[in-house]
Amino acid sequence: MDFSQRLCTGLISFLKMGVNLYIKRDDLTGISQFGGNKIRKLEFLLAKAIKDGCDTVFTYGATQSNHAMQTATACRKLGLNPVLYLVSIVEPDENDLKANLLLDHILDAEIVIEPLNGDDEATADKRAFEKSLEHAKRLERQGHKCCMIPVGGANGAGSAGFIGGFAEMLCQMEEINVSPDYIFHASGSGGTLAGLVAGKKIVDSNARIMGIGVSEKDNTYLNKIVALANSAIEYIGSNETVTTEDFYYDSNYYAPGYEMPSEGGTKAIKELATSEGIFVDPVYSGKGFAGMLDYIRSGKVPQGSNVLFWHTGGNTALFAEKEIIGGIYKK
Repeated sequence: MDFSQRLCTGLISFLKMGVNLYIKRDDLTGISQFGGNKIRKLEFLLAKAIKDGCDTVFTYGATQSNHAMQTATACRKLGLNPVLYLVSIVEPDENDLKANLLLDHILDAEIVIEPLNGDDEATADKRAFEKSLEHAKRLERQGHKCCMIPVGGANGAGSAGFIGGFAEMLCQMEEINVSPDYIFHASGSGGTLAGLVAGKKIVDSNARIMGIGVSEKDNTYLNKIVALANSAIEYIGSNETVTTEDFYYDSNYYAPGYEMPSEGGTKAIKELATSEGIFVDPVYSGKGFAGMLDYIRSGKVPQGSNVLFWHTGGNTALFAEKEIIGGIYKK
């Protein structure tokens, strides 16, 4: 069950700032032109849903969630009914829907918007999840069978998709006789980071995986993604294990907050677009790219290193509400 059109995941390379910089184009994966890395997780998650006899899939995120949109897309491809519980960190205009939320409506997903109501994102997420459980119980009393996929597809089965993704990347780099020293990516729910670290452990790579955070996390976050990585390793039947020592996560580049544009992210979006014609977004990949550029320019990454940026997608956010895109169109 391969949605990701692997021919579109090639590496783009160019020399810049004294390092050899490559881009893994996971923004081009998926069923539609609105791709992204979450489709790797959905290959495993929806295969399990079908195996379990489910006909309805619930998942979660913000109103402009890439994961939610891609889940709805994949569900429609497979004949499953998508139900999206979305937290409105940025209040959408129902009369002028934009970006992923517009696509969710075109896909005819069942959408339930959960307002913040003065609470933080985590509290609103918990409310949305509790309401979705009641919703699923009602559907199951009617004879449906429901699959519940967490935010970002971040569980063992979902993260296992990035164990394969890591191996795929190494094969691509071997074809051009390059071995990565550093791998940067934007990290949200942690499922991608967990899967990449699990993949690195299994194939015994020397690459240093650098997760650049895009939202505020509490002090339990690292332990959660360690458990997530070990769950993914167990899911594929390996005996390897990872610890906190295997992870590198930097939360210094997400401010002022999730779905809020940063000055560094805006500059990074413009720089990559004007130098290479490649787009990254203000919520995820733009902040991840900005963090990587700062590491290179500050000397934290040594000159001559082979640096890979894993482009996780999300470019539809460039067409989202102004609160999300900020002043990127200004000179």
